[in-house]
Amino acid sequence: MSANLSDTPRQRYDAFSLTLHWITAFSVIFLFASAHIWEQLEKGTPLRKGLQAWHISFGILLAVVMVVRPLWRLYSQRQTHLAMAPAENSTSMRIMAHAVHGLLYLLLFTQVALGFLFRWSQQEPFSFFGLFDVPAFIHVDTALRHTLAGLHNNVAWALIILAGAHALAALFHHYVLRDNVLRRMLPLRDSMPLREDK
Repeated sequence: MSANLSDTPRQRYDAFSLTLHWITAFSVIFLFASAHIWEQLEKGTPLRKGLQAWHISFGILLAVVMVVRPLWRLYSQRQTHLAMAPAENSTSMRIMAHAVHGLLYLLLFTQVALGFLFRWSQQEPFSFFGLFDVPAFIHVDTALRHTLAGLHNNVAWALIILAGAHALAALFHHYVLRDNVLRRMLPLRDSMPLREDK
């Protein structure tokens, strides 16, 4: 009797999961970099205003992705599970990985929420890549804008540090443990074939 497709572990993440992951990664890097670049620019210049507009738009994109990601994760896990790397058989490694992923999600959701609250506290319209304006779903007192800006900046630093540690862990898996944890997250399948886990 042949096994069902759902009983066969996947060796890689599916294409949609990869797309969501790399949109998230690019957005986090761009949002962090753009915010620190425009701080060095003179106020009112086209480049500064342009960076701010793109920052807002990518923040909205990140918000959409962060709504879709957990829903897709639940759905895809119901279809078939991902094969575990040898290191993931270790309870401590598995707990650590889940803790980092959980904290990343918490920081991402917090940062998105702070971003919207900060923009609404400025009581100015903002748009998504110039396609449509985002309405203010709640009223936020303008007196809170400096507090929200400070929290937004602090969470950004925490997020970029944890994301950097996450990336270093993937490199550790690849170069030290020599497993497929990094490979299964890369979109270029043919350029980096999967290793035989032992």
